[in-house]
Amino acid sequence: MSETSIPEPVVILNAPQLAENIGATARVMANFGLKDLRLVNPRDGWPQERAWASASGADWPLNAARVYDDVAGAIADLQLVFATTARPRELQLPVITPRQAARQLADAAAEGQRVGLLFGGERAGLETQDIALCQAVVTIPIDPRFHSLNLAQAVAINAYEWRTTVADAPPPKFREGAPPADGAALMGLYEHLERELTESGFFHPPEKTPSMVQNLRAALGRARFTDQEVRTLRGVVTALSRGRGKVLEKLSRRKDEG
Repeated sequence: MSETSIPEPVVILNAPQLAENIGATARVMANFGLKDLRLVNPRDGWPQERAWASASGADWPLNAARVYDDVAGAIADLQLVFATTARPRELQLPVITPRQAARQLADAAAEGQRVGLLFGGERAGLETQDIALCQAVVTIPIDPRFHSLNLAQAVAINAYEWRTTVADAPPPKFREGAPPADGAALMGLYEHLERELTESGFFHPPEKTPSMVQNLRAALGRARFTDQEVRTLRGVVTALSRGRGKVLEKLSRRKDEG
């Protein structure tokens, strides 16, 4: 799937405490194509310079961040909101993973709905009354022996899963490798190697030569060498054969001298 124009989820941080965590959240939002950041009652007010320092250049979510007095106000224009928490609550809401949440959010966004993810503060997470305003609970499947996640880490996991719904291929800036060598180039390598192996006495006993050749060709073929790699390997074979010739020549001279 390629990137589309589907509106991305809003990220709502409820009662965030540390400016550094807000900045780190903006950084991972920028990593995965999210830009709408909403803050509900940040403990130390807003704006906070340390947030921009922690964002490492991902300034746009911070520059456009909006501050609200309560969760209800922050999600008033949204039609589908999921609450992220690791703590079980008594509410009868669907409990889903970030991957399932991303798919559902993407489907809703594709239908024109405004969607969002609600995250709790560092101290106590989300309160039940805030979760009750959401349509599902998102829980990350982490080890129950230690389920405490840094705020930005939780945002990163959910943002990554969202990103895979709109861009599930490596970034185009990653250079594609050279194409595999064609059959003629591979056959040249096979025959070159097999000649030298025959000369060295590798194929023994003779009646097993066909099966050994087939096995070698199959093993080499699985590697899908490029043309450059084929040329390199043929150079290796040549160097080894010349080295063997030098050894034989040296042994012959010693025999003559003896």
